[in-house]
Amino acid sequence: MTGPGEEVRKGSGLRFNLSEAAGSVGDFGTILPIVLGVALVCNVNLSYIFLFFALWYVISGLYYRLPIPVEPLKAVGAIAIAEGLTAGEIAASGLIMGVLFLALGLVGGMRYLSDRIPTSVVRGVQAGLALLLLKTSFGFVAADPLFAGISVGVVILFFLAALRWKVKDLSALLVLGIGVGAGVLSAGLPSLSAISLPAFVLPNPADFFFAAWYLVPPQIPLTLTNAILATALLTRDLFRTEVDPDRLSRTIGVMNLVSVPFGGFPMCHGAGGLAAHYRFGARTGGSNIIAGVIFLGFALFFASPESLALIPIGVFGGLLIFAAVELGKHSMKTDSIFVTVVIAALSVLMNITVGFVIGLMLAWALERYGRAKAAKRGS
Repeated sequence: MTGPGEEVRKGSGLRFNLSEAAGSVGDFGTILPIVLGVALVCNVNLSYIFLFFALWYVISGLYYRLPIPVEPLKAVGAIAIAEGLTAGEIAASGLIMGVLFLALGLVGGMRYLSDRIPTSVVRGVQAGLALLLLKTSFGFVAADPLFAGISVGVVILFFLAALRWKVKDLSALLVLGIGVGAGVLSAGLPSLSAISLPAFVLPNPADFFFAAWYLVPPQIPLTLTNAILATALLTRDLFRTEVDPDRLSRTIGVMNLVSVPFGGFPMCHGAGGLAAHYRFGARTGGSNIIAGVIFLGFALFFASPESLALIPIGVFGGLLIFAAVELGKHSMKTDSIFVTVVIAALSVLMNITVGFVIGLMLAWALERYGRAKAAKRGS
């Protein structure tokens, strides 16, 4: 019997079946709440955001041949929703991130950092993100316990059925279908909204200053660890294959530089999204292409926030719980449980940036102490 990674290497890397379709929507519980919140609060066009998600999901599927996710920059999204940022400020953050990570990827910066950041630190960021996803999911569950309970029940039933009768896990598709059906029954069919040609967004110098001071610093460590290093590590865990961190850095750079000037939201990859896609059945880049087609449909016909708000929020809560569990499970494959747990705790109590910095210093200090102790024994 071959493992999932071996199957991917022997096959085309692109499959289109029910499992891939189910996995394609696994990360929607992370993506949709952020982009809907930004669309409702900020002066941005949701059609363009979905259009570029569609484009880059398809490109990522073709390029990586694995379900490498495309996600909004979470720190930028959170600040945008909290502060009601302008389109120029959001675009400036994406352009700065794009230049930075494209440059790092071109000069081998991610490989350099990967060799110097201990595995325990990357695993700690994974664990912290898993806990933050759980925290978010509990908020959705509390706001909509009925549909959250239905969603969790459906996922558990499919899990048990898969164990007993080898049934394909189509829970994510069914959960999303139940949510859409319930929304249509309660509010009726949404009005279609056709997309117009994207407008060029040109940030002014004040936008770049604001983004460089307030938006980019909290996003850099999250992108470095979760979107690149943790994603590369989780790809090895799940698929037994290597994805070069510099390659991930370059695609993050390119997709921001291409998309953001035309109304796309700043994007990255992410270990949480990879875990979500995998948990619900995605094994190849085919799931990305299916996700891209779905996002294209949103962009062309259902891009008003009111249309997508039809999906009960409890549905997202149910999906996020199991994505968080999948991510958290792999975060325990660490060489220092102490460092990993400290980072995870600080990520929840403060934020991931603080957890990363303190955890990195702690890991380096412990490593230095261990070398000194070994040298003393040797002498």
